[in-house]
Amino acid sequence: MFEFLEKYLMGPLTKLSNYRLVRAITAAGMATITFSIVGSMFLVLNVLPTVITPLQSFYDATLIKVNDIYMLAYNATMAIIALYFLVVIPYEYTKIIADEEDMDLNPITGMLLSVFAYFMLVPQFSNTDGLHYLTDLDNNIISGWEIGAAPLRLGAIGIFTAIIISWFAVNLYKFCVEKNIIIKMPDAVPDGVANSFTALLPAFFLALIVMIINGLLIKAGTDIFKVIAVPFGFVTKIAGSWGGLIIIYFLMQALWLVGIHGATIITSLLTPVVLYNMQQNAEGAAFPFAGEFNNAFVTIGGSGSTLVFIFMLAFMSKSEQFKMLGKASFVPAIFNINEPIIFGLPIVYNPYFAIPFVLAPIASMSIAYWAFKLGMIHPIIAQQPWPTPVGIGGFIATGGDWKAIILSLICAAVAGLIYYPFFKKRDNELYREELAAANDVSVENVVVDEENDEVKIVDDKDQDKRIEED
Repeated sequence: MFEFLEKYLMGPLTKLSNYRLVRAITAAGMATITFSIVGSMFLVLNVLPTVITPLQSFYDATLIKVNDIYMLAYNATMAIIALYFLVVIPYEYTKIIADEEDMDLNPITGMLLSVFAYFMLVPQFSNTDGLHYLTDLDNNIISGWEIGAAPLRLGAIGIFTAIIISWFAVNLYKFCVEKNIIIKMPDAVPDGVANSFTALLPAFFLALIVMIINGLLIKAGTDIFKVIAVPFGFVTKIAGSWGGLIIIYFLMQALWLVGIHGATIITSLLTPVVLYNMQQNAEGAAFPFAGEFNNAFVTIGGSGSTLVFIFMLAFMSKSEQFKMLGKASFVPAIFNINEPIIFGLPIVYNPYFAIPFVLAPIASMSIAYWAFKLGMIHPIIAQQPWPTPVGIGGFIATGGDWKAIILSLICAAVAGLIYYPFFKKRDNELYREELAAANDVSVENVVVDEENDEVKIVDDKDQDKRIEED
């Protein structure tokens, strides 16, 4: 099994995770965590009365009168989250290329070129009697800009466009520097001035190419955002289906089994999807796979949904080895950190726990998915910090739905039930080995009484008799 995973799974996905653009996207996802959490908290404050209805009268008399002020924190973060990706991705991407190819590329220049190209593509145009800015007051479009509390094309829907534009702008910049299609200033000129002139020709070529592409798309009755929305919608649809999530969580856990941080690789690629779904949920949709769905309801206790399993190790083990490891791992596991058992038990390359490590998150995901899909729980509208303990994370993510606490606990309990028989069998085996070593007897002289759930030592005569009876 491990050979199969290494050959057909670890190789291709490890290669994917090492692509420069993927690493830049991962960095952007991590950089935006702080801001998406802060913005989400103010959104929770705003929607709390819809979940906890007795608060409505208090809100009407107080906070609702100033909600436009405190909702600025949401509108300046989640409502324009694509802008954060647009800044970080090209910066990191340019920096990676400069470091690995030893090129004289300025990360700030790569970032500014990408921002420049992106904003050239944001306005919408009318294709009637030439190309002119579109004004459609019924859809809040004024001079090409679709507006709400924030420009809508800067929201999560624009993240994929930001990724494509960043890749194109940085590679055009790299090409111009590589081929020396730049204005090079003397060494005595300050770096800031020299970098500005270095970026001059790449910026001109970028503007020209973007204008041509944008013009052709508008003449065809579309634009770059609408074109990219097609594959983005396909990915969102896959990630929004139960079958798609089963595949996603299988890949995530299978990578861990061969020593690759599956959560980092898979979830970083899906960050645009969960942020988009969360933003849509805030506007009335009901996507299950949104925000921190993973840490709130699936990988409770860390990858593999190990919280209850670690509780078993700490407080239900006969084996001293399991007991000590469980107690050392229990507090981190409360905050969804379980590297101590992934590498200390270990779970990596361990056939004893491979099956529950894969099945437990799939079971937890399935329970949570259908609870949301059937409308039993308020949709996820906020992003809580991923180390938030079980129950609390779900409560925050759903804007204060107490049923999310129960759902989180059920998901954790079901995952624990899947681990239990594997834990029990392996614990008895280790306990036999420890008893045999402590009493200086063979492991064959330590037997498990399944009926009474006991492990005991028998002498050689009893052992011969037992073997004969068997």
